[in-house]
Amino acid sequence: MKGKRHALLLAAIKERDIQTQEELADVLSAEGIEVTQATISRDIKELGLVKIPMPQGGYRYALPFDRALSDVLKQAERIFSDSVIGIDYAENLIMIKTLNGRAPAVAAALDELNWREVVGTIAGDDSALVIVRHKQVVEALVEKLHKLRR
Repeated sequence: MKGKRHALLLAAIKERDIQTQEELADVLSAEGIEVTQATISRDIKELGLVKIPMPQGGYRYALPFDRALSDVLKQAERIFSDSVIGIDYAENLIMIKTLNGRAPAVAAALDELNWREVVGTIAGDDSALVIVRHKQVVEALVEKLHKLRR
């Protein structure tokens, strides 16, 4: 559940100007996830969200601009070790099987890593599809993904 919550929160702050914890709770509520203010507060801390100024005034939630790669990698490792149950591939596609409800968080973690060889990800409920730029690098990428699980 936490993985899905985090993925929804990250998607929301990337798509629109979220200014308050109440708005974050509303985003989750619209997806059928009821949370307390304390949970939202913990999620903000775990995701490393910060408030940045908006051109028209006020502040909105965002990911920090100077987020270290080691932090992003550490978060991806945690999500992978908690969520991923299998990895397989064919040609330039990698299928990551996850526990139920965790695929969006896995896909978001991969997107955050910004690996050049990855074109993008598509997540369902219990699986994430990774689209790789060139099939020649798929096996090496699968190895990197397995290392995230350890």
